[in-house]
Amino acid sequence: MNHDSIYTSDIHNNGFIFDDKVACVFADMIKRSVPGYAQTLQMVELLAHQYAQQNSNIYDLGCSLGASTMALKRGAAGKNCHIIAVDNSPAMISRCRTILDDETIDTLCQDILETDIANASVIVLNFVLQFIAQNERLDLLKRIQAGLKPGGVLILSEKIAFPDASENNRQIELHESFKRAQGYSDLEISRKRSALENVLIPETMDAHHKQLQRAGFSASHTWFQCFNFASMIAIK
Repeated sequence: MNHDSIYTSDIHNNGFIFDDKVACVFADMIKRSVPGYAQTLQMVELLAHQYAQQNSNIYDLGCSLGASTMALKRGAAGKNCHIIAVDNSPAMISRCRTILDDETIDTLCQDILETDIANASVIVLNFVLQFIAQNERLDLLKRIQAGLKPGGVLILSEKIAFPDASENNRQIELHESFKRAQGYSDLEISRKRSALENVLIPETMDAHHKQLQRAGFSASHTWFQCFNFASMIAIK
């Protein structure tokens, strides 16, 4: 695993992009930046085992390097599911294909807003929706809901905001303390925060659940939260 030291120099002053430099260190970056990430992957596997249906499709939308994809494959083992991993970053999908090295998994370099979704029993959006323009999120969720089989689920993980300003600031401070504990300097934290501004747009938990309801899901629940990161499950 390559060590993330991207923000020791100010090379991403035009904003955060999923280019070759990020792809090279992404596994280390997300492990050290997202509290509870390993636990989230373990539960993706468990939820796939619970909800994957025989002879259905399983999608990892915004798959990055394929960590969720592999969790889905392990969870759905024995159910003859077709696994499709999609990412719009050529650098990410190229490295993902090398890491997965699995001809049974379809890896597509494609905008997930254009992905055909059908006969799906499990779909994952793992810290991806936050990078989609806010005016396009509901349409994407509607397409996901329409492509799911009855009883199918969407597993949605996101960085979240809080309606109370003081609570929001407290959670940001806790998250930044977590990153310091992982070895990031204050300079790296500040530079990455600036790079992500206007690129990663979080929403509140309540807004997520209301949007899932508007998209047509029969129910949604929060099953994990650590500071300002949370995972939800929405059921068709």
